[in-house]
Amino acid sequence: MQQRRRLEERGAMQRCTPGPRPQSRRSGGALTTLLLTVYTILSKVHSDRNVYPSAGVLFVHVLEREYFKGEFPPYPKPGEISNDPITFNTNLMGYPDRPGWLRYIQRTPYSDGVLYGSPTIENVGKPTIIEITAYNRRTFETARHNLIINIMSAEDFPLPYQAEFFIKNMNVEEMLASEVLGDFLGAVKNVWQPERLNAINITSALDRGGRVPLPINDMKEGVYVMVGADVPFSSCLREVENPQNQLRCSQEMEPVITCDKKFRTQFSIDWCKISLVDKTKQVSTYQDVIRGEGILPDGGEYKPPPDTLKSRDYYSDFLITLAVPSAVALVLFLILAYIMCCRREGVEKRNMQTPENLPHQTQIPQQQTAGEFRMTTFQRFEVNGIPEERKLTEAMNL
Repeated sequence: MQQRRRLEERGAMQRCTPGPRPQSRRSGGALTTLLLTVYTILSKVHSDRNVYPSAGVLFVHVLEREYFKGEFPPYPKPGEISNDPITFNTNLMGYPDRPGWLRYIQRTPYSDGVLYGSPTIENVGKPTIIEITAYNRRTFETARHNLIINIMSAEDFPLPYQAEFFIKNMNVEEMLASEVLGDFLGAVKNVWQPERLNAINITSALDRGGRVPLPINDMKEGVYVMVGADVPFSSCLREVENPQNQLRCSQEMEPVITCDKKFRTQFSIDWCKISLVDKTKQVSTYQDVIRGEGILPDGGEYKPPPDTLKSRDYYSDFLITLAVPSAVALVLFLILAYIMCCRREGVEKRNMQTPENLPHQTQIPQQQTAGEFRMTTFQRFEVNGIPEERKLTEAMNL
């Protein structure tokens, strides 16, 4: 009986004792919080990217919209496609704009942005931090990442032989694509046959003063592509310098280039605008800077103006300033009064119509018909000082 009571009390205690389910919920919530914290830390670490371009070599970095889509709430569900318009703003950390050698282009909010340019030798060894701010134009959310550009020194900088081509059938963002740029460098390598060939810079024709093309016939803006090599220019590239081709270019005609067919399939090159630069023949104009001690020559002690300045009388200046315009105004007033009061045309006309101003009347009788005569009277007037005769005819019946 006692054993039965003990079993019932043990069962009651087990029913009253809470189970382990609330503890599992608490542990699950803590685990979720920990995972979110770790994800936030990893996302912040992942937001900084390090790139290592070389000085004097074209640098291209694509800002992919897919990389930023997942950071804008609400997050897309699995299998759902999000195509929000996203734009980018890039600037040097602590400054409102980018470095002078770095350019940015994004054609539409639904296309990727591209940072490109040719790093200069002055920035070697100095990390350049670019702040990239992405804007979601649908939700107005923003996300910021940092791009750390560590510029390295390139071997044989700069390459001694450089050629700049103008491609008419390309836009700058199309030319920056790796496969298109690779095809162009491959065509140049087949023509030039160098051991080393690098793309140095790409510039839009609009940045060189070109006009925006009309939106017809799939017209392009055009790009300038500069490449460098370690061997002299080939004979094909030199063909544009012969007198016949120079004459054709002056007449706005296409020159005859034998290797143009190697580019024509994909790239339309304006050979009249090609530029060949030989760095080995350029005379250096650099002069050594003679540094002094950094001390300015002694110019004596500084003598400030005295505390008490001599007073100046402005009364005569005030009278002259006021009297001259007043005198001119008075003369003009008198001239206007004389014209208005003494030279009126109406007074002269009234004086001319008085009887005493009608002398010199001559009457000449003229016989017209039997018993009827007409008297013709000539009167002399003066109108505005000009003598004038008027003829008056009176009929008389006799």
